[in-house]
Amino acid sequence: MDVNAAVAAAAAIAGLCTGVIAMLAFRWSERDQKKPTRTSLRPDSNGALPPGVDTVLSVLSSSAVVLDESDSVVKASSAAYALGLVRGGRLAVEPMLHMARDTRRDGEIRQVELDLPRRGTGRGEALAVSARVAPLGSRLVLLLVEDLTEARRIEAVRRDFVANVSHELKTPVGALSLLSEAVMDASDDPEAVERFAGRMQIEATRLTNLVQELIDLSRVQNDDPLEDAEPVRVDELVAEAIDRCRQQAGSKQITMAAGGTAELRIWGNRGQLAAALGNLVENAVNYSPARTRVGIAARRLAVPGGDEIEIAVTDQGIGISEKDRERVFERFYRVDPARSRATGGTGLGLAIVKHVAASHGGEVTVWSSEGQGSTFTLRLPEAGSVRDRDRAAGGPLIVNGGDGTYRTANPDTLETFPAPEVLP
Repeated sequence: MDVNAAVAAAAAIAGLCTGVIAMLAFRWSERDQKKPTRTSLRPDSNGALPPGVDTVLSVLSSSAVVLDESDSVVKASSAAYALGLVRGGRLAVEPMLHMARDTRRDGEIRQVELDLPRRGTGRGEALAVSARVAPLGSRLVLLLVEDLTEARRIEAVRRDFVANVSHELKTPVGALSLLSEAVMDASDDPEAVERFAGRMQIEATRLTNLVQELIDLSRVQNDDPLEDAEPVRVDELVAEAIDRCRQQAGSKQITMAAGGTAELRIWGNRGQLAAALGNLVENAVNYSPARTRVGIAARRLAVPGGDEIEIAVTDQGIGISEKDRERVFERFYRVDPARSRATGGTGLGLAIVKHVAASHGGEVTVWSSEGQGSTFTLRLPEAGSVRDRDRAAGGPLIVNGGDGTYRTANPDTLETFPAPEVLP
């Protein structure tokens, strides 16, 4: 009995000790799970990020880079590599690296704008970026970089646009103010009043044309031309453009001739197409000397994806130099400012043509030789080809992006058209 009692007592003591040890181990485990540790925020041996961080970074539009305590790159988005921020597993931009080290040391969020050299270009073009650094746990640092290059370009375009508009409006408005004072001072001289009144009419017409072309340029950029699209006969557009310039051509004894393939049709906005072709013909007449010839010819071109219509406007005018040829489609740019002002030109006509061509899925090009003349060629998809491609895409072929860009609607055959400059 004594032996059995001793064995039972020993077993009870052993069981009690086991229970106490198990309870203590459970408490310690719970405390360790609840206690935040630095190792839980650091990448493991496989370089993984804390749970959820990788998912968040994958949906960010910014270029993202995560650095560890040794400045090694733990995670970087494809955009970060494309911008040249990461090379060989290290952050390649020294100012950003200094920001990351300072943020890791004091935990403060930092932001700065930098100009970085573009990769693969030898022209010294700068890439404008905004870099923001924030701590990610106790050791990791998150770097987010936004590309501001396009935003700065648009802002520069807007500034130039406002400056140019102010200058162009100031000229006729100032002239009208001075001429009105001259009329008042010459109230007792009928001949002077008549002369000044004639000049006022010229300046008023110039101001009206400028305002109207600004409205037209804004409209062709912001409106979707294919919302009211229809098959438009090319010969009707040509006849309308000739009628528009008949008086100007007659005063200079300029012969206007139309030719080419008949019964051609373009799919688009009739008003915008008429304005574009009318601007080309009007420029040809204005920049041609007396007793010369302006020709308008249309033809069909077979190209992959559907036929296109090419309309060429040829003159025997002063021509355009090579350095000016690249800029003739810019707003307010004039090859010959003196001649342009004498003819009432605003410098917006070719910019309107460029926007109309781009919004219809086409293009406008120029060939010119000084002293021999110029040929402006407007190339647009044919009406039947557009409808066929429309059906294949399952919707409108050309979609206005709302910011001056145009694209095809079918994601399987995505095509980007020339992006016109954005108006304010």
